Parts: sequence; structure tokens; C-alpha cells
Amino acid sequence: MIQIRPVSDLRNKFTEIENIVHEGQPVYLTKNGYGNMVVMSLEAYANLTDPIEAALDEADAVSVQNASRLTHDEVFNTLRGTIHE
Repeated sequence: MIQIRPVSDLRNKFTEIENIVHEGQPVYLTKNGYGNMVVMSLEAYANLTDPIEAALDEADAVSVQNASRLTHDEVFNTLRGTIHE
């Protein structure tokens, strides 16, 4: 179940929020009724970011071996062409 809490619960009910987060669920915090931030465990955060970091590391390795570079327009025109095909 999605956990939505007021940001004041982070201070007033930290242990409760900590337990929810360590069960693997993010907690969405609101301020004045509007979404403000998300609290999640380090493990959940790593699961989100590790694949991105690995892809960036791979791209860096490829760029070292390949001297050709594309302009912003070349990249986005290629992407647009691929999407609209």
C-alpha cells in the first residue's frame, strides 16, 4: 500500500517511517497537502540508480575508444526519426 504522510511525521514518527522504508516501501511526504519528497532505503535507491550508473560507465568506456562525436541536433534528429518510423 502506498504510504503518504505529512512531512511532520518525519520528525514526529521517524521510527514508524523508518520501519516502513526498511520493509522496502517508499514513503511519500507532503507539505501543505502537496507532494514534497520521497523517503526510501539506501537499497531501494541503489536499485534505481545502479543500472543508470552502469550504463553511464559503459558509455564512458565506449567514448574513450571512439573519437567521433555528435551534435545535439544530430542526436535528437536521429531519435525523432526512430520514434516516428
